[in-house]
Amino acid sequence: MNNTRIQLLLQFIEEQPDDPFNVYALAMEYRDEQPAQALQYLEKLLDQHPTYLPTYYKAAELLTERNNRTEAETVYLRGIELAREQKNEKAFQELNRAYRSFQDEEDDY
Repeated sequence: MNNTRIQLLLQFIEEQPDDPFNVYALAMEYRDEQPAQALQYLEKLLDQHPTYLPTYYKAAELLTERNNRTEAETVYLRGIELAREQKNEKAFQELNRAYRSFQDEEDDY
């Protein structure tokens, strides 16, 4: 986690509040050391920028790690549908692969 980068991203968010990338980048900065904080930013993106596709993979992944499998499944499925609507084949395939892996893990529970 780079505090200088975090401060810069917070400044970018203040200057460009409608740009979802800055919030996403901030969430990724917190991802490893403060996953709860990262998840808060990802949930903010899901709420305020529901068409920002990169959010879905990372949010579902974090929810799974935090053992919130029901919400993770919902996020995966919403992301898959959004990728289909946006005709984003690469994201569609990535989300489908991640979701299948998630389901395989579910079978192990």
